[in-house]
Amino acid sequence: MLKIFGAPSRYIQGSGALETLGQYAALFGRRAALVIDSYVHGVLGPRIEAVCAGHGVTLVPLIVEGDLTPEVIDGLRAQAAPAGIDMVIAVGGGKSLDAGKAVAKSSHCHLITVPTVASNDAPTSKNYVLYDAHHNLLAVEHMLFNPTIVLVDTAIIATAPVHFFRAGLGDAISKKFEAEQCQRNGGKNMYDAAPLLTAQLIADGCLRTLMADGADAVAVAGTGQPTPAFERVVEAMILMSGLGFESGGLSIAHALTRGLPKINGIATALHGLQVAVGLLVQLDLENRGDGMLADLQQWYAQVGLPTTLRELGAPGQPTDAELTLAADLSLKARNAANFDRTLDVSTLAEALRRHA
Repeated sequence: MLKIFGAPSRYIQGSGALETLGQYAALFGRRAALVIDSYVHGVLGPRIEAVCAGHGVTLVPLIVEGDLTPEVIDGLRAQAAPAGIDMVIAVGGGKSLDAGKAVAKSSHCHLITVPTVASNDAPTSKNYVLYDAHHNLLAVEHMLFNPTIVLVDTAIIATAPVHFFRAGLGDAISKKFEAEQCQRNGGKNMYDAAPLLTAQLIADGCLRTLMADGADAVAVAGTGQPTPAFERVVEAMILMSGLGFESGGLSIAHALTRGLPKINGIATALHGLQVAVGLLVQLDLENRGDGMLADLQQWYAQVGLPTTLRELGAPGQPTDAELTLAADLSLKARNAANFDRTLDVSTLAEALRRHA
């Protein structure tokens, strides 16, 4: 099997980075689709329009609301098709960035992602997730290539509520362990290929950075005042985590996000918070003897991540039927096969019960 590593063409991070958006957009043309939700458009729209206009780039706003369903994507594509766009600029959280990816794919043009929260590593990834009308995950789609430019303004990221930042920590902390399982067991990464050593080393660096600086970064999240520790952790959560999962592969922690929402009270929990609990379940199943599970639980307490299904939102002890359904759906995810041994439903359900 061939090995493949993929990544954005350019990653730019720092306080005030948004001011460079116009100069980068101008590299690709003079007309851009701005994919953004109504709230972020109200807050940042005039500023984005001004920095782009300063470099001769005009914007065609495409407003995203609600879940990203095939119907929503069709509507956005229909708006973009006659607009004569040269590029897509996607601004906001995961849904807006995913919508931007879908529009860029159909328009065969460059994509610039501008995250306003650090709740996951979607800004660097070519993947985007579609849901059905009932909020169920429908499919994971892919652009042909990663975003051309990822622009991360940490002054904006630092204004987002700490709840989103914690979710980003939960999403990122798993990547070292999932990439490790994928590589060790002959799994495929998001490029449908074997992972290179590079991806594992990046995922290892992601873990070290989060463990060292995560608590200090959480302390300033929401203040609008990024510190050096905050900068390092944002880089780990968006860039290192993104490269680590996409080129390194995933395992049980992310597979569990297919099943956990079927447990009462958990469906509304942010993706990264579900992954955080999923990682503890994965490490439990690994039967590790290196003390890492205890170290992570201590770190979770420091940064405020959930360690149980109850802390994730379950109102009480999940029923056997809920745990069985969650385990069954999780094991149907492709990533569940990237593990040291083949798991059955009862084994995974029992592991979930231990973390109730």
